[in-house]
Amino acid sequence: MTTSEAASEAADRADLAEPSDAPVSAAEPTAGRTVFLLAHTGRPAAVRSAELVVQGLLRSGIGVRVLAEEAEDLPLPSAVERVEAGRDVLDGCELLVVLGGDGTLLRGAEFSRISGVPMLGVNLGRVGFLAEAERDDLDKVVDRVVTRSYEVEERMTIDVLVRNDGHIVHTDWALNEASVEKAARERLLEVVTEVDGRPVSRFGGDGVVCATPTGSTAYAFSAGGPVVWPEVEALLMVPISAHALFAKPLVTTPDSVLAVEVQPQTPHGVLWCDGRRTVELPAGARVEVRRGAVPVRLARLHHASFTDRLVAKFALPVAGWRGAPH
Repeated sequence: MTTSEAASEAADRADLAEPSDAPVSAAEPTAGRTVFLLAHTGRPAAVRSAELVVQGLLRSGIGVRVLAEEAEDLPLPSAVERVEAGRDVLDGCELLVVLGGDGTLLRGAEFSRISGVPMLGVNLGRVGFLAEAERDDLDKVVDRVVTRSYEVEERMTIDVLVRNDGHIVHTDWALNEASVEKAARERLLEVVTEVDGRPVSRFGGDGVVCATPTGSTAYAFSAGGPVVWPEVEALLMVPISAHALFAKPLVTTPDSVLAVEVQPQTPHGVLWCDGRRTVELPAGARVEVRRGAVPVRLARLHHASFTDRLVAKFALPVAGWRGAPH
């Protein structure tokens, strides 16, 4: 562990009060109300935050459910329901509360999408664009959950399909992006990009990112793509370190079909979906990306504009702004 990592971990512990040894007095469960809790149990801050959320929900008569594999690392009272991972883990839950950074939130999105249960993210990482609250807002989060004082919005996803020799060999999805990338560091990946059945450009580079508006502030942003407001319905195609005269980011309609063809003479590549799921792409493989059939539902506590969220998350300088005259 580096000195900076050790200091960060120490700061996490210092910022958190010691858990109470007093037993949690759970109120009589409110009929039909259960919240699923997902946490990054490798973070001391997430463990303590999970304990505080569980205490607040149980005292308000709301049942709490967690994954059995995570329960081993969390100081949970016996009143908390433990379940094994599976497609139906959120059955009967009204909300999914996720405590962690971007990776944990994307993990939560997998559960949210398959179940249709809204996800409420509490950021314990760095940027956390998918999160709706910060660690200091835990009391407010619990109160809003108890009183159902939140709104639900749907975020567009993408469906991903891989063909090889004319056959479909893999299907996937993503909330942020699907990226076609080179597998060998020392070799360029030769690709041809396509939009709506027509070729756009052939180039060599590190790969191509196909993203949603939600993902425009993630990998696509790092690759030089535009920031797209989440209310805008669109698809993005962003080359990664392309060695070409024309390799600009493209923004298409949400009904477009994007494709990336790995050229036969190039080394094999890899497909990553949201940086969590990966599959090898043999030379000659074709990746197709289209609007997803199933959105991810996010619970929102604030009515702040995306502009304000962008400024806050990236700490953008706005000194000198005067605004329009009234």
